[in-house]
Amino acid sequence: MGNKKMGRPTDNPKHFRVNARLDAESKEILDAYMEQENISAMEAVRRALKKLKDDLKK
Repeated sequence: MGNKKMGRPTDNPKHFRVNARLDAESKEILDAYMEQENISAMEAVRRALKKLKDDLKK
């Protein structure tokens, strides 16, 4: 039997990890958004990336 951890089932598994260094202003913005929306940092980053999608040149 394998050692696979069992987590919550999801329709959208997260296979990729991102690490980032932020300046003070960016961290304040992230913290304020996380508190306002009651979400994790990674959920805030996912939302920000989806907004950036509109800026991509087709």
